[in-house]
Formats: sequence, structure tokens, C-alpha cells
Amino acid sequence: MQAAILPIHAGWFWIQQGYRICRQQPLAMFFWSMTLGLLITFSYLIPLFGQMALIIATPSLTFMTLSACRHIEAGEAMQFGMWTQPLRDPNVRKRLIVLGITYLGCSLAAGVLATLPYLGSLTAVIEGQGQVDEFALLQAMRAPLLTFGVFYILISMLFWHAPALIGWHGVPMKRALFYSMVACWRNKWAFMLYGLSWGAIFLGVQFASSFLIAMGLSAPVMQLLLTPLNIAIAAVLYASFYPAYISVFRPQEQPVRDNAT
Repeated sequence: MQAAILPIHAGWFWIQQGYRICRQQPLAMFFWSMTLGLLITFSYLIPLFGQMALIIATPSLTFMTLSACRHIEAGEAMQFGMWTQPLRDPNVRKRLIVLGITYLGCSLAAGVLATLPYLGSLTAVIEGQGQVDEFALLQAMRAPLLTFGVFYILISMLFWHAPALIGWHGVPMKRALFYSMVACWRNKWAFMLYGLSWGAIFLGVQFASSFLIAMGLSAPVMQLLLTPLNIAIAAVLYASFYPAYISVFRPQEQPVRDNAT
């Protein structure tokens, strides 16, 4: 499959289109965002294994999100049973699970590779009787975390478009990973703007909440306001995955405009 090369402003266009999709069926996307938030929360109730299960399920959840957005774009009202419809094909379901296991393996390998070069400095901060200098430990963890961040960007490029390529087009996993990497690399500046824009949005929300608390608004009230707002913002984030895919792999159907609305 041929991936289009888009201008840098495409990164902002994807966010705008995600917002437009959410406006078409806000309750459906809010429900899905809340569901994913609950799944993330529940995964932490079972340490380690819960997070591993969530990582394995990520490609399937991503494909469900993309499929829902496609239904919304087509003007179809999302019914409850339509959310699981993309996974009813046993072949698609199996291949997405294999993709999720591969995603988990790559993430674990990245964690090991990022930690091994700094293992000596990490163990050195542990004192004789197992007491740990927290500040020294944080300092020692900085380099492994930065290294893992670089690895994770590469992993994200491999897996970003893979669920749709596998689920919709039946592309074999190795080729789907390759096409996804190439597509992300060809549009690296658009994805950089996309990531920076989302970072600015989330930081802006946190800054605004801190400002309001400093102005006298109570923390419980602020939390009450932030919860639905964060769910709504996450819904736009999830919805923006769909235009990011179709503008790269089906540009003739979803052109990137300079003044998208």
C-alpha cells in the first residue's frame, strides 16, 4: 500500500477532524472514551498482569475505535452491539491478538534494552540494608526512561496503522508493521505537530486547573469539573486516529485542507 506524504499542518487537521467526528455523535464517543478509561483503571487493580493484558488488547481496542469512527463518518448511529462488530470475524480477532502479543513483546524488549546499560547505576543507589535514596534513584532512572522513550516512539511507529491495515485490508502482520513504519516516517513532521499539539492541550488543561485552584476554587470541585472534561478530550484524541489513518492511506477520500473546519 502506498502511504501519502502530507504537509506538517496535517497533524492539526487530524485533531480538528477528530473533534468533528465527536460532534456528530458526542454521546457515543464519550461513552467509548469513558469505557477505555475504566479499562485502564481496572488494569491497575491487577499489578503487572493487568497492564500486560491491556497492552495485548490495545490493537483490538484501536481497531474498534477506528471502525466506530468510520460508522459515524458514514452517518450511522452507533448502537451498543456495533462496538464489538469489528472483532466478530475470528480471523481478524486472532490476528489482532497476535499483533497485541507482538506489541507486548516489543515493549518488554525495549524496557530490557533501555535498562541494561544503566543497571549498574540503578543497583548502586540501593544501600546496604535495602534502603533507597529516592532522589538518587530518580536521577539514576532518568537515562533509562529517556532511552525507553526513544524506543517507544519507534514501536509506536510500527504499530500505529497496523490494526487498520490488518483488520480492514487483511495485510499480513510483518507487512502491516513495515507499512505503518514507512507511513509514519514519511509524515514525521505532521505526527510531531500532532503529538506536540496534544501535549499542549493536556498541559493547558492542567495549567488552567492549577490556576483556578490557586484562585480559590476547591480541589474537589475542580476534580468534579476535570473528570468529564478529560473524558471528552480523550474522546477527541481517540477519534483523531481515524482521520490520521485515512488521510495517509486514502488521501483521495479525505484531502487535507489548509483551512479545515
